Amino acid sequence: MPNGYLRQRRRRRKTVSLCVVAAALAGGTAVVLWAWPDGEVRNQVAAGPYGHGRGLSQHGAYNQARDGWTAERILAHYYPGAELGAIGPTNVRVRLMAQDDSTLDVWSDSGFFVAGRRVIPGQAAHLTATPTGADVVITSGCDGDVLWTGSTDDPWVYPIEAGPDRPAAEHLTLCGGSAYRGALGVALDGAAARTVNDVDVDDYLMGVVPAEMVPAWADHGGAEALRAQAVAARSYALAEQRYPYAQTCDTTDCQMYPGTAKEDARTSAAVRTSTGQVLLRDGRILRSEYSAAPDGGSAIDIRTLEVGPTPAELAPAPLPAEVPPTDGPDGEGLGPELTEAVEVVLDLIDLMAAPPAPVDRGALPTDPVRQPTPGGTMAPSTASTPTPPPASTSTTPSADSSSAVGVSPDPAPSATVVDVPGPTVVDESVPLGYGSGE
Repeated sequence: MPNGYLRQRRRRRKTVSLCVVAAALAGGTAVVLWAWPDGEVRNQVAAGPYGHGRGLSQHGAYNQARDGWTAERILAHYYPGAELGAIGPTNVRVRLMAQDDSTLDVWSDSGFFVAGRRVIPGQAAHLTATPTGADVVITSGCDGDVLWTGSTDDPWVYPIEAGPDRPAAEHLTLCGGSAYRGALGVALDGAAARTVNDVDVDDYLMGVVPAEMVPAWADHGGAEALRAQAVAARSYALAEQRYPYAQTCDTTDCQMYPGTAKEDARTSAAVRTSTGQVLLRDGRILRSEYSAAPDGGSAIDIRTLEVGPTPAELAPAPLPAEVPPTDGPDGEGLGPELTEAVEVVLDLIDLMAAPPAPVDRGALPTDPVRQPTPGGTMAPSTASTPTPPPASTSTTPSADSSSAVGVSPDPAPSATVVDVPGPTVVDESVPLGYGSGE
């Protein structure tokens, strides 16, 4: 992996007929068309403590799933006339509302990239949005010694490895707050600071679906309701365009999204088994509202719902990209010796983490160093013997370069230990669900 590897980086039984139509749309998208008979849509549930009552009812979907309905049938019931379309990998940008008017303070167990630099575990980055990007401060731990300050026109913190569905150790965590998949960045909304999560849409849904529905429903016949929720939530997010810097938000004004805090294997399975599926109206992604209406809710006239882009208009997921080698605080670079030392340490960490290679003992010679000659004497083996690497030369950084990101000064500053909250205990007897915003 090159130094500075970066980023890559959402029937009714007798009266409904389900017509499956495979169509070649732009990008090879296939659609499933639901044909509904003419008729009036039932009155919508009045808004109340369970949401606005528009579109899919989470409780109604659960009961339908227990009666044997598939996710496709549930969606056809609540969004009559909608089409089921397919999208490729894409990201969604989410405004983190609780972070409004704050700096972005972030760390990760595996380190991360910011301002073209690799930041090692035990260090944190603090980003303040500016008109041209962000001012950046690197500290030991979340509130320890300052190691580096600078500015960048790329106001994003990227995880150590790009791509969706990465392990928890690589997630970015807010100091004193939640963990998030994908990248975290800052932007200005006028003069006000905003924090944004740029994340693969399915990674995003792995946080949304368990916050909107009870994962344990899958254990009681409700797995198809979770799948229907995943499709509706994916469609809602991708049809949104609320802000210049983000498509959607993380509260009930949009969809509940607490980062990774509520992720559950059962709802993640619902996301993965419905991946790429969105609801369409006239070829455009439907902003498919839903709610926690307790009486089963009712079908909605999809002509009253907004639409977003077509599947072909969605931006593809970002590709891996390179960043320049880590620079020192004076902008002149770490120098070849210090840069090589960082790479050696990272290589050793990877080597120690790798499992030992299996040994084929039957292939070992009797004496790997000396072999008997026909005359009975021992001759040196002609096989090459591994040469140990030369001892690394310790270079004492100058006062200016000792605080470079990813290289601890001598003596190393102590890192602040950050308590990570444990898993949230959910009382499964209490119905969850917030519903989308209107």
